[in-house]
Amino acid sequence: MSRRRTSSGGYSPRKVNTREIRQRFLIVCEGEKTEPNYFRSFRVPKNVAEIDVKGLGENPSKLVNSAKELKQQEEYDQVWCVFDRDAWTPEDFNNAIKKAESQGFKVAYSNEAFELWYVLHFEFLNTGIPRSDYLQKLNLHLNRKYQKNSETIYDELFEKQATAIRNAINLLNQYNPPTPAKDNPSTTVHLLVQELNKFVQ
Repeated sequence: MSRRRTSSGGYSPRKVNTREIRQRFLIVCEGEKTEPNYFRSFRVPKNVAEIDVKGLGENPSKLVNSAKELKQQEEYDQVWCVFDRDAWTPEDFNNAIKKAESQGFKVAYSNEAFELWYVLHFEFLNTGIPRSDYLQKLNLHLNRKYQKNSETIYDELFEKQATAIRNAINLLNQYNPPTPAKDNPSTTVHLLVQELNKFVQ
């Protein structure tokens, strides 16, 4: 934290404005369209931060390996791996999280599906439900049929984003200690959202 001189000659702390710091994000997603379309919608000016989003269509472990390869090719300040529990084995899911963290990467996971993050914009959900039920809930909340690869969902949900973050935090707090592969429902997508929001203008 930097400090500025006061009129009395002393110093007071002054927060560094994160918007003055250019950051490079690499966000690798398990999904090829749903998650990339969402994260590409954040209004982050290129002179403030550069966001490189890739939808790779790989299982969690392969996704982390791909992130490692991409990080070796270019310099990034933050690397995020975005993947769901879905039908992947608990071993693959948990190992991918551990492997990512060992590389210094951050993980935005969802158990069971990314759409949980969307549902949390409307309601607090702490009961495990089938993936298809997420879609039914979104149909009701949106008053239309939810389009999985929507390019407008970020804007549609934006005003409720603070609610989603609060619900996601409360949900994670219910698991002590957390065991991501078993904690259904749970998500850490809000951590990535909060990080990107530091650079939104």
